Amino acid sequence: GFCPGECVGYERKVQLVADRDHFIRTLSLKPLLFEIPGFLSDEECRLIIQLAQMKGLQRSQILPTEEYEEAMGTMQVSQLDLFRLLDQNRDGRLQLREVLAQTRLGNGRWMTPENIQEMYSAIKADPDGDGVLSLQEFSDMDLRDFHKYMRSHKAASSELVRNSHHTWLYQGEGAHHVMRAIRQRVLRLTRLSPEIVELSEPLQVVRYGEGGHYHAHVDSGPVYPETICSHTKLVANESVPFETSCRYMTVLFYLNNVTGGGETVFPVADNRTYDEMSLIQDDVDLRDTRRHCDKGNLRVKPRQGTAVFWYNYLPDGQGWVGDVDDYSLHGGCLVTSGTKWIANNWINVDPSRARQALFQQEMARLAREGGTDSQPEWALDRAYRDARVEL
Repeated sequence: GFCPGECVGYERKVQLVADRDHFIRTLSLKPLLFEIPGFLSDEECRLIIQLAQMKGLQRSQILPTEEYEEAMGTMQVSQLDLFRLLDQNRDGRLQLREVLAQTRLGNGRWMTPENIQEMYSAIKADPDGDGVLSLQEFSDMDLRDFHKYMRSHKAASSELVRNSHHTWLYQGEGAHHVMRAIRQRVLRLTRLSPEIVELSEPLQVVRYGEGGHYHAHVDSGPVYPETICSHTKLVANESVPFETSCRYMTVLFYLNNVTGGGETVFPVADNRTYDEMSLIQDDVDLRDTRRHCDKGNLRVKPRQGTAVFWYNYLPDGQGWVGDVDDYSLHGGCLVTSGTKWIANNWINVDPSRARQALFQQEMARLAREGGTDSQPEWALDRAYRDARVEL
C-alpha cells in the first residue's frame, strides 16, 4: 500500500541497473530497514552459491578451546563483584533472565532457562529449586564446579549461538565480473562514497542446513573510546583491549527460496521502547530463534533475489555514525526444512571520523605505490577471479 513520506510500507523507485527499475520498500524505522525485491537475478544467486561451493565453506562457530575456559576461570573478579555485575535490577537476587542476558557466560553455547536450571541442580547451586539465586546461594557456589560442568557438557551444533557454514568471496579489482557488478549495485544503493564501499569486507556467503539457526545479535560491537574497529586496525597503532566489527550497514541477499522456516527476525523492530527486561524473560527469550521467532515483531521471509538492508548505527547528528542501534537486533530463524543460502555485504565505517579518514588515505597511498599491500589482508583471495561457472 501507499503511505506518504518515509513510513513503514512506503515504496520508492530507484535506478540501480540500466535495464530495469527497482523498488525500495520501508519495513521498519527502528532500525531503519528496507527491502528490495529482485535486487539479484536468479542467475546471479546461483553463481554466488557455486563460487562459494567451489571455494569451500567452514563451520561458522566452533566451541571455544580449553585455554579460553582456563582464562574465564582465572577472571580477576571476586564472586561478590560478579554477583553485582549480574544483578541488573539490584534486588539482591539473580533471576534466570539476568543470567540469560549475559550471553558470554555460555562461552559459545546458547543458554536457555532449562539449561541454567539443569546446571544449578547438577552443581547444587539452587537448593530451594526456585530458579532464583540469593546472594547467599551464589556465595556458597564454587565457580570451579560451574567451569567443570561447562567442560563436561559437550554442546551439539544446535546448542551453539550460530549453526551454519560460511565463506568469503572477493569483490575487489580483478574479481569475477558478476561479483564486481554486485558491489557496484550496492554502491548505488547505499549512496556512500566508493572508498567506503570498496574498502569494506568481502561478501560473506552463508549456508544453513536443515536445523540451522543464528540466535538474535547485532552486527556491530558497542562504541567505546577504548575500542578499535577490525577494518581500520592497520592505522590504529595503539594496542587496545577491545576490537570489534564496525558495520555501519548490513546488506543481506536471499540466494534461494527456503522450503521451511529460515526467516530473518527483528524481535524488537519498531517497539515503542527498547527494554532488555521484556526482551528476555525468565520463560521466554525473544532472542531465541529456534523457539520464539513467531513472537518477534518483524519477520522477513527468504525470497530468492530479494535484498534487505539496514543501518546498525544511529546518526550522531554531525553527519557521521553515533551509537549502535539496539533495535537492529536480528537473527536467523530455525530452518525447518531444506537449505537456506544467504550472502552479506557489510559496509564498514569507523565511528571515529578521523580514523576512517586516516585509513582511507593510507589505503590510497598503498594502492598508488602498488604491491600486494594495496588490499586489506582479507581481500587477498584472488583464487577465483578467473572462475568460469556454467550457469
